Amino acid sequence: MNRRQLLHLLGASAGATLLPRGTEAASPAAKASFIYCLNTATIRGHRLGFMKELEVAARAGYSAVEIWMDTLQDYLNKGGTLAQARRRLSDLGIKVESAIGFSEWIVDDDGRRQKGVDQLKREMEQLAALGCRRTAAPPMGATQEPGLSLQKAAERYRAILELGQQTGVTPHLELWGFSRNLGRLSEVMYVAVESGHPSARVLLDIYHLFKGGSSVDTLPLLHPKAVDILHMNDYAAGQSAATITDADRIYPGTGVAPTRRILQALRSAERPLILSVEVFNKEYYAQEAGAVAANALARMKKLTAGL
Repeated sequence: MNRRQLLHLLGASAGATLLPRGTEAASPAAKASFIYCLNTATIRGHRLGFMKELEVAARAGYSAVEIWMDTLQDYLNKGGTLAQARRRLSDLGIKVESAIGFSEWIVDDDGRRQKGVDQLKREMEQLAALGCRRTAAPPMGATQEPGLSLQKAAERYRAILELGQQTGVTPHLELWGFSRNLGRLSEVMYVAVESGHPSARVLLDIYHLFKGGSSVDTLPLLHPKAVDILHMNDYAAGQSAATITDADRIYPGTGVAPTRRILQALRSAERPLILSVEVFNKEYYAQEAGAVAANALARMKKLTAGL
């Protein structure tokens, strides 16, 4: 055996030694493509309270939840603690992947904006104590009157991204299709890019893409790293963007939304996409909460089969 052959053999042997057994089964293609998450809006109308919402999610088979900050705050106001909540999450085997809050961090009025930023910072600190690393940042307070400067919005988004670095909780810029500002994909992407911050992310929603008139055909222009979470829902045939409302959302895969095309555009081999089911359907609120949560999970799994 010559020197080159020996070195080749030693290299191959070393590589085989360093690789754990079963490594070939852990290739990127074998990784989970999606994390199934319950946005607690889906059972919000049942008025269960924070802890019971977590329990419903766990019993239905979810490993993740996206909580609402007002429900968490109500729990804390009634004597609950963040430490107790974190222990309960651990016991149930579920993780808070993100949260829904409504601080006015983006508005033009300096006083309101500062109050909103202060609120967001408090919420971030609470979420960090729960082990959560994300929160929604919608254009709250800037939805009715058009004309918000996107450049100023980008500067304000950068400011809360810097808060995110301090707290460990990243604000994700949320698309609201009904809003006069940041109602279209192009607008939220402009603000995210112009923020100039490496942590910038956008939070998209099947319903809001339709409501705001954003084209699904240009979604492939987004790098999958731009989107950690997708809000999952659907809408029935015959609905118009002009008249559809939040309450018209239905289970994923039960309407006419081009959801699989959207998933194909946003999924990544590098990390799973979090699919957070968010509906506000009064018919579902009239049903048993556990059945609603379980049905939503089953619909998402069926919809994503083979992707």
